[in-house]
Amino acid sequence: MNLFDSVETLQGVGPKMAEIFKKAGIKTVRDFFYNLPRDYENYEAPTSISEIRPGKVVIKGKIDSISTRRARRRNLSVTEGIIRDNTGSVKVVWFNQNYRAKQFQPEKEYYFTGNFELRNGRYSLVSPSAAEVAEIDPSVGLSPVYVAHGSLKSHVFRRLVANSRSKFNEIPDLLPTVKPGTRKNALFLAHFPNSLKSVKGARDYLAYEELFELILAAKLNRQENEKLKAVQIPFDAEKIKKLVGNLPFRLTNAQRLAAWEIFKNMEQGTPMNRLLQGDVGSGKTMVAALASYEAILNGFQVAFLAPTAILANQHYESLVKILNNFGVKIALLTGATKKKTELKRDISDGKIDLIIGTHALLTDDTEFKNLALVVIDEQHRFGVEQRQKLLLKSPDGLAPHLLAMTATPIPRSLQLTIFGDLDVSILNELPKGRQPIATKILSEIETKNSLYPKIRETINAGQQVYWVCKAIDDDPRTETMSVKSRTEKLKGVFPKAKIEFLHGRMKPAEKDDIMERFSSGKIQILVSTTVIEVGVDVPNATLMAIENAESYGLAQLHQLRGRVGRGKLASSCYLLTTGDMRPSKRLMELEKSTDGFYLAEVDLKLRGPGEIYGALQHGALDLRIASLSDTRLIHRAQVDVMKFLQKPENMLKYKELMVGITKYQQITTLN
Repeated sequence: MNLFDSVETLQGVGPKMAEIFKKAGIKTVRDFFYNLPRDYENYEAPTSISEIRPGKVVIKGKIDSISTRRARRRNLSVTEGIIRDNTGSVKVVWFNQNYRAKQFQPEKEYYFTGNFELRNGRYSLVSPSAAEVAEIDPSVGLSPVYVAHGSLKSHVFRRLVANSRSKFNEIPDLLPTVKPGTRKNALFLAHFPNSLKSVKGARDYLAYEELFELILAAKLNRQENEKLKAVQIPFDAEKIKKLVGNLPFRLTNAQRLAAWEIFKNMEQGTPMNRLLQGDVGSGKTMVAALASYEAILNGFQVAFLAPTAILANQHYESLVKILNNFGVKIALLTGATKKKTELKRDISDGKIDLIIGTHALLTDDTEFKNLALVVIDEQHRFGVEQRQKLLLKSPDGLAPHLLAMTATPIPRSLQLTIFGDLDVSILNELPKGRQPIATKILSEIETKNSLYPKIRETINAGQQVYWVCKAIDDDPRTETMSVKSRTEKLKGVFPKAKIEFLHGRMKPAEKDDIMERFSSGKIQILVSTTVIEVGVDVPNATLMAIENAESYGLAQLHQLRGRVGRGKLASSCYLLTTGDMRPSKRLMELEKSTDGFYLAEVDLKLRGPGEIYGALQHGALDLRIASLSDTRLIHRAQVDVMKFLQKPENMLKYKELMVGITKYQQITTLN
């Protein structure tokens, strides 16, 4: 069996199903076997309906009276039915799962697993998973649950895996460091568990496999980068001291150290590949300005890439203030730039030293005369191909030095594992004068008496407010209020205030216009989704309210909070919770700390790598099993990778492994 054959070669997968699989990212036989269960339902002790209590339950019964109707609100369908066993009956409801109405046969028994809760004054089983009793091995009582992808539902995939049961024995080993047959046994037990203990053993091996691939990719990237040649940029101490001495503020010790690390890198004949990470407001742009000035002093050009036009404009204004008096020719290139042809000609002729821009820098007709340094802000917002495109613009076959910046603090274990031996500089100090952001958890019922007076006080003082909402549209299932509805409500509370809303579905020009008006003080309260997570400096914005705070990850909450406290004014952030449950540990950690690096470590322990690295690469890492907080497994994989690399013939011998790590090489490289 060739694991890279089309998934269509498997039993029961025809052209139509293959197309459905493709949309779910399952193209090959390998993808199929590695589409692992997200959970396992335990059917050993179902609850009889007469004894059901609120909370998560497993019911064994038959279903009838099932039908689907449209709800009053748009884009919502409701499928309702009755589940019966020999002790009674209970209502069941699914939202936007129309296929459920045709899934069940009245004469068959099913296991239903879900939450039994109060809805509209009546208890119901809400959106349960379902499995046919006849398909579950009674001696095991465990059933895998797969992530649904469109029309590819968990029960459909479970049936197709059962069809391919005999194929598992043909799966070859992937790694040279394990006993023969370990991989096929682990994959089999992940899909066909005989106990929870066996599932843990299987997942431990598959986690090790993932970490091995990831670490190997990072090490190979490092080796490849060290083969490249780059322009050597000598350090000009006197001129750098003169620039620093003319600044209206003192650099922090962290900024000085980071700048020194960068200067030493750029003196080398191999390209710098450095990540500059610092909390919001820690002064990353200043460090980038010093690096840029050093390159320009030596006669080279610098490209500074930002993810949005607003952020590019902000960097342009900041860098002009810092470098304009030192003879540096600076230009801004965005989609809105006029006379692009003339500007691009000046860039290619070498008349512009520092070019700040958005994707406009990546176009084929944007050419440089002697590009030696590339600075990328919020580098995760750009794909690998986009970064490569800019790095290839350096002439003479020399790779430019790369300085990537991120405001998402990365835990130490993530740095070592994902980026291998990538050089990392950390800004863990805030400039003097910055005040910590006071953070407070508020329940929904406290909003009127505690938060509204604070907002009124803030706008009366001439300062501005962010109000963050989870949804663009109202959701009757969760009673979540949309940005539009919240805006109307706030207009009723603060009738004289200038209030606008912002969300990701708006056209770019419309979003830029609203942010521009907020930046200039023409909008007093901005109601927004998380589209503001990475945005412009608005030092006058001093209060933020985050609605449904429990529904966000810790890293994202910290990033959002960083939109206030950008100046010297005292700022505050309110985390609004619903219901009367005790706040979660992550909210309490956020309330007591403003240290992004500490919070990143907490987040890693609480949530695993997905949320943190998802913020960096939009989920591209896609670790399905491995936890980057598992230091024991990481160490084992690191040791085994180094042994693997000591034998160059391994690169040819383990062909599937080399294909598999390609995606990780693309993700972990900054070049």
